[in-house]
Amino acid sequence: MATILLSLNTNALLPFQATTRSKTTLKNLHFSNKFPLSSPFNYKHATRLHLRCRATTGTPSTADFDIVVGQDRLRKVPIKNIRNFCIIAHIDHGKSTLADKLLQMTGTVQKREMKEQFLDSMDLERERGITIKLQAARMRYVYENEPYCLNLIDTPGHVDFSYEVSRSLAACEGALLVVDASQGVEAQTLANVYLALESNLEIIPVLNKIDLPGAEPDQVCKEIEEVIGLDCSNAIHCSAKEGRGITEILNAIVERIPPPHDTAEMPLRALIFDSYYDPYRGVIVYFRVIDGKIKKGDRIYFMASGKDYFADEIGVLSPNQMQVEELYAGEVGYLSASIKSVADSRVGDTITHYSRKAEQSLPGYEEATPMVFCGLFPVDADQFSELRDALEKLQLNDAALKFEPETSNAMGFGFRCGFLGLLHMEIVQERLEREYNLSLITTAPSVVYRVNCVDGDTVECSNPSLLPEPGKRRSIEEPFVKIEMLTPKDYIGTLMELAQERRGEFKEMKYITENRASLTYELPLAEMVGDFFDQLKSRSKGYASLEYTFFGYKESDLIRLDIQINGDPVGPLATIVHKDKEKTMEVISKKKNSQLHASSKIWGMHLYGALLLSEILVYMFEFFRFKCGIDEWSSGSNIRYPRMRRFECLKVKIETLSIIGSYVELNALLPVITYVGCASFQAYSVGRALTQKLKELIPRQMFKVPIQACIGAKVIASESLSAIRKDVLAKCYGGDVTRKKKLLRKQAEGKKRMKAIGKVDVPQEAFMAVLKLEKEVL
Repeated sequence: MATILLSLNTNALLPFQATTRSKTTLKNLHFSNKFPLSSPFNYKHATRLHLRCRATTGTPSTADFDIVVGQDRLRKVPIKNIRNFCIIAHIDHGKSTLADKLLQMTGTVQKREMKEQFLDSMDLERERGITIKLQAARMRYVYENEPYCLNLIDTPGHVDFSYEVSRSLAACEGALLVVDASQGVEAQTLANVYLALESNLEIIPVLNKIDLPGAEPDQVCKEIEEVIGLDCSNAIHCSAKEGRGITEILNAIVERIPPPHDTAEMPLRALIFDSYYDPYRGVIVYFRVIDGKIKKGDRIYFMASGKDYFADEIGVLSPNQMQVEELYAGEVGYLSASIKSVADSRVGDTITHYSRKAEQSLPGYEEATPMVFCGLFPVDADQFSELRDALEKLQLNDAALKFEPETSNAMGFGFRCGFLGLLHMEIVQERLEREYNLSLITTAPSVVYRVNCVDGDTVECSNPSLLPEPGKRRSIEEPFVKIEMLTPKDYIGTLMELAQERRGEFKEMKYITENRASLTYELPLAEMVGDFFDQLKSRSKGYASLEYTFFGYKESDLIRLDIQINGDPVGPLATIVHKDKEKTMEVISKKKNSQLHASSKIWGMHLYGALLLSEILVYMFEFFRFKCGIDEWSSGSNIRYPRMRRFECLKVKIETLSIIGSYVELNALLPVITYVGCASFQAYSVGRALTQKLKELIPRQMFKVPIQACIGAKVIASESLSAIRKDVLAKCYGGDVTRKKKLLRKQAEGKKRMKAIGKVDVPQEAFMAVLKLEKEVL
């Protein structure tokens, strides 16, 4: 009888080959006690084993087997054989595809289990094709007959999730810099490289997608050396899709990335780089052991929160959670300790032993600063507590999310939330609705303004409705960002026009290559909260990329636009807009006998007299961009401000937006002096659009309802919702006319009294539609 020895081939994915003709099945096999299984062997999962069979001679009474299963990856290796690395790249340069191939080539994930974006576990990540959350995986690789433990951390590529990248870098000694060989260096490539260099990581350049017809790996290598200053003489050329160059990448990880420091005998210090909430096990913590070792059952202490727990379960991510008995310096793993409070274990905290505490905690991470704010309100007021719990649990998994309670007369109780960007805001909202089954209303996004008051105080305001009154504020400062746009040279002009339209200040332009340029602007962050990124992609046909960093605060000429319904302000609809005092100044001269379009009422008596006596009139014109609906343009109702102010038309063009339809853009010159005291054209346009939309959506009442857009006490746009009128004369078939007048007078008095005490309830559908419109027109 032949004896079959089974063992796991850790690297090569070989098919099942048996040299014996025995029909012995796995259920009939007898297992020896030489292999310690942590749990009873399950025959149903035997197909998960990657087996290599050989026949030997001999006729033992029973079969003797050594079985090495997937837990082979859990075998300890010396610290010098551990490599911790991450993958950083721009969006769509192939990070997740490369991670999939690394998992497959090392045998971490079998081919039949493989799927695209294996580490992207969220539905949102698969639907959008982007990485949102960092993911970790432990791989085993044999190099020159010696086993190595490779800990991979896959990172997001979008600028809104750069905080996830910084946390990944803190847990690594090296990084794979993946660059698309057909597109070259992009904006987020530069940002991620700078983060890696600040962390003193060993960077291995990898040129991906060399199988594409337009790939130029040699040109991209030259571009990396010129722009980043990174030596690309040993850059690896690969195609993650076809599996070319993957072995070279694995070998380079072993050869070029340094191992962690051997500090296993020091007091335990482990850095928390991620966590999430499990409804059955509580908070699950992902950490990197910096010093010392941790065992199952140890009493641990969180140095920032001051809480202590027992480590019920520790393990590694391979990529699924696999339990181990011990983790030591240099390793990456997870921890379950029945932690019920999400505040007890925060990202960046340090874990140490309760009985042998470390003297100093690890530096942790720099706290993320939210850039965009909006209000989140539950559609059903009874879901307020559920929304609070959901935000607390989501904040555990997303440390960049900030929130605080907020109350609105129109929407009730909710939260004011801070995000790193618009995509971050959209992802959080969708996760709350999907994962926690909540129905939410979001207000228009805004930024944090800094208000300098007349009494010397400085107030930060993220909610436009809470902006101090004009008499109490001296000036308003808004946040500015420094943006860098990388674009082909054919689109330089249209992107410069886009930046200037958004009040951008040009700083620098340089050519990276003959066909690619870098544009640097300083831009108000509020101008990017909207469709800026969509416009960037549209105008460059998808070839341009964007990277931005917070620059600081600058004083700007800003006003608050309020919406009032029946005289009551609606806080969630308040917005802050710029007065549009722009950029271009011109001088126009007029002859003595030319007609003066002026009067004493407009110019003032003294100035009017000077105009009549002067031979030449010289005054300044300013450039304005004014937008209104095409219907208002044709009727003339929405264009009365420019006409009243004696404008000189430069250009008229018609464009279309998905929500508000066609609109007219007028470029004109107006005299500066006629503009003094005039409301902002942007405010007028936005106010007109909002009041018209509200008129369509609010149900009619028993009394007339005015809908007004106001700047302070001045109404700049107004619509009226006509009252529902009952025919009180229906019962009067004759008689004296005074009877009819009495009934009509009584009805008018009742409606007047009803209007004074009546309250207009704005339906949730109206809020949702108007807020969506507000985001579009801003």
